[in-house]
Amino acid sequence: MTWTDKAKDMRNDLRALNRTIPDATKGFGTLSKAVKENGVLDLKTKEFVALGISIAVRCEPCIIFHVEAAINAGTTREELGDVLAMAVQMGGGPSLMYAAKALAVYDEMTGT
Repeated sequence: MTWTDKAKDMRNDLRALNRTIPDATKGFGTLSKAVKENGVLDLKTKEFVALGISIAVRCEPCIIFHVEAAINAGTTREELGDVLAMAVQMGGGPSLMYAAKALAVYDEMTGT
């Protein structure tokens, strides 16, 4: 299964969750929109923060979604590498393993 397939499957799972708990997921969506559209940091920087946290907490679906969002915000592979290095420095060996997943997602989604 590719990273793109995993993203598609997760989106389908989230749609089912949205139908089951619409008020909660709507609230989460409102929060997500507010933090992305407001503040002094640009969207790419915010996605870098989210990706670092995703790696540290070992959330594979989060990694997929935040790599994709970072790509859409114009992230280069070199910038992603810096974020991954910082995540590894902060999280040690387990973060190293999830940083490798994040790079694989980037490479697949950009055709690198």
